[in-house]
Amino acid sequence: MKVYVSLFVLIAALMSYMWRDTFDPDSVRGARVLITGASSGIGEQMAYHYAKFGAQIIITARRLEALKKVAQKCVKLGAQKMMYMTGDMSDPADPERVVKYAVEKLGGLDFLVLNHVGDTNVEFWNRDADHVRSLMQVNFVSYTQMTAAALPALETSAGSIIVVSSMAGKLASPFVAPYTSTKFAMNGFFGAMQSELAMQKSNVSVSIMILGLIDTESAMRKIRGFSTMTAYPASEAALSIIKAGASRQKEAYYPWFHYFTCLINNVFPFLKDLLLSGLSKDNKD
Repeated sequence: MKVYVSLFVLIAALMSYMWRDTFDPDSVRGARVLITGASSGIGEQMAYHYAKFGAQIIITARRLEALKKVAQKCVKLGAQKMMYMTGDMSDPADPERVVKYAVEKLGGLDFLVLNHVGDTNVEFWNRDADHVRSLMQVNFVSYTQMTAAALPALETSAGSIIVVSSMAGKLASPFVAPYTSTKFAMNGFFGAMQSELAMQKSNVSVSIMILGLIDTESAMRKIRGFSTMTAYPASEAALSIIKAGASRQKEAYYPWFHYFTCLINNVFPFLKDLLLSGLSKDNKD
């Protein structure tokens, strides 16, 4: 037992050093940023933070009126340049179209922030394979399409790809099987990309942000009746994502302690089975 305690203390010390806050706001001042899923929630909050730091921003999502409102606020907050365009990531043609527009209007790209997510229910899987396929297009395939389209510009600027992922892509979670499968795919693909870019001595960084439960309106509505977990502020999550990307971290967690959640699950995988078994018995009772 002492060995495990010593190991966790050592890991905690290493993580504290690795995750120390080295963020310099000047590193994103004037930066050319494309943010997806930015009409609400975490994407909206990221747009506001980037605006305060004086970045040049293009936001995209499906809802035009919501994008207009976010853009107006970003201008007031200090964005050097602010534009928006609609994009539907379920349409295979839109991911590349959005990136091309951003590169053309901004004259290049420094940060590609992939944050959009498709709609899915919190429930036992209903055997709808078509929904899994369509969600894969939005939550995963479109990410790869946008990355492919953006890489030439990012290689020119020594830029960064920021991938907003989830604990659902680290721990297979009940009630969200289609969603969690897309997040596992995302983590696997961009983790492999990190290695490939390093092997190719590329100057492009990939940061994968693992989020816990965040208090967005959409998330709170969907988990009602399924979870009593604490939800954390979207604005804080958004700032953590920006900091991780600007400091070119390979992987970061918000809240930070979820790193240890994943570590414990890897070391003691049976604990999750015991927990779910207990929940199953409670439901039967």
